[in-house]
Amino acid sequence: MLDDRASSFLRLYANRPGVAVSLLLSLSRLIDRITERIGQTLYWLILVTVLISAVNAAVRKAFNYSSNSYLEAQWYLFSAVFLLGAGYTLLRNEHVRIDVISGRLSSRARAWIDIFGTLFFLLPMAILIGWLGWPVFVDSYVRGEVSSNAGGLIIWPARLLVPVGFFLLAVQGISELIKRVAFLMGLIADPAEKHVEKTAEEQLAEDILRARGEESLAAEIAAQATKPDGDNR
Repeated sequence: MLDDRASSFLRLYANRPGVAVSLLLSLSRLIDRITERIGQTLYWLILVTVLISAVNAAVRKAFNYSSNSYLEAQWYLFSAVFLLGAGYTLLRNEHVRIDVISGRLSSRARAWIDIFGTLFFLLPMAILIGWLGWPVFVDSYVRGEVSSNAGGLIIWPARLLVPVGFFLLAVQGISELIKRVAFLMGLIADPAEKHVEKTAEEQLAEDILRARGEESLAAEIAAQATKPDGDNR
C-alpha cells in the first residue's frame, strides 16, 4: 500500500511540468475565449463608425450642418477598434511580420522565435506603454479634459483606451506564450498554423474550376488557402 502511494507520488512529481502546462493551457483557453468575444464585439464598432461617417456626410450636404463631435466620435471609435483589437489580432496571428528568414524555418524554430519575441519585446513594450498611459488617463479624468475643438468631446475615454488596449494585448501575449511552450512539449498542435475557412467566393471559384475540369488548379488554390502562416510569406 505504501509502495503504491510512493509510486503514485513519483509519477505525479515526474509529470509535474506537463500538469502545470495543462493547467496553464486552461488559462490560455479562457483568455482566448474572452479575446474572441471582444474581437467579435469590435466588429460592430466598425459598422457604427461607418454609419456615423455616412450620416455626418449626408447631413452636411443636405442641411449644411456639421459638428466636430461627429468627427471626433469617428476617431474615438477607430482608436477603440485599433487598440482594443490588438489582442484579437494577435490571437488570429494576423499582425504584420517580415519573415524573410523565419518563414523558411521549421515550426519548432518559429515557436522559439515567438517565445523570445514575446518575452523580450511584446510583453515589456505592452506593459511599459500601459503603465505610462495610465497616469495620463487619470490626469485627463480628474481635470475633466475636453477637446479644444468647438463642440468637441471629452478626452478621457480616448486616453483610457491606451492602457486598456495594451493590457489586453499583454494578456493575450501571455496566452500565446503558453501555447508556444505547450507546442514545444508536444501537448498541442502548432498554434501559428492558420485554419482559415473558405469564403463563399473561394468555394464558388473552386467549384467553377472543377466544373471546367481544372482539378489541379482548384487543388492548388485550396492548398494555398490552408497553408501554415509562415509558409505564406
